[in-house]
Amino acid sequence: MIEGFDLTGRAALVTGGGTGIGKEVARLLAQRGADVMLVARRADRLEAAAREIAEETGRRVASLSCDVTDADAATAMVQEAADRLGRLDVLINNAGMSSFSALSKMAPELWDKDVRLNLNAAFYVSHAAIAHLKAHGNGAVVNVSSLAGINGTVGCGAYSAAKAGLQMFTRVAAAEWGPAGVRVNCVAPGMIATELAKRGWAKVGFDATDACKVFPLRRPGTPLEVAQAIAFLASDAASYNTGETLTVGGGPQLKGMIDAD
Repeated sequence: MIEGFDLTGRAALVTGGGTGIGKEVARLLAQRGADVMLVARRADRLEAAAREIAEETGRRVASLSCDVTDADAATAMVQEAADRLGRLDVLINNAGMSSFSALSKMAPELWDKDVRLNLNAAFYVSHAAIAHLKAHGNGAVVNVSSLAGINGTVGCGAYSAAKAGLQMFTRVAAAEWGPAGVRVNCVAPGMIATELAKRGWAKVGFDATDACKVFPLRRPGTPLEVAQAIAFLASDAASYNTGETLTVGGGPQLKGMIDAD
């Protein structure tokens, strides 16, 4: 294992861990030596993902079903995860999903739903986990935001606002918890071809291939490419990084006045 990336002896909790980016993060953390707890609402997918990763890596990989938008449920879940793993060193706040609606047509209940899942849940879980993360002096939190939280996305106003809030939560938490040895960083993925994203694109008739023509890398990203960035920020390889948001979006979408090679 390359120095700085080895997570042997550490325990990680990954929300939204049953599919997509969360599952790839869990797999990568386990490959690097961590014991992992997967958390999401659907127990069937979680259990299947945990078995798959455990068999592949030989690490202890378990699962807990939880609605992380419920503060009390999130608190109980974190305590159970810490009890079952014996400790908690890494927290990946990955649970998230976007509704599609113009702001003028968005019901307040839909706005609240997006904010609870994409912003409030990260606070609830982090708040419950912070004492455990401080216990060994080298805890790490990685929040999963989105380029929508930086640039905004028309039709995803609540999601964009919540993800922007998540980035500021990251900065403030990093400032408050850094003296106790806990780092808090954020990853902001762009257009990532998860199964959930592809279903959403199909539902609204969005052509991802065409949209990627303005990206320097000319393609959507993969869940593994986001997981690599998250695993970096969770590891000692990023031991002097905190309060940062790392974009994983295929490059800057710049306009110019001439054609360039």
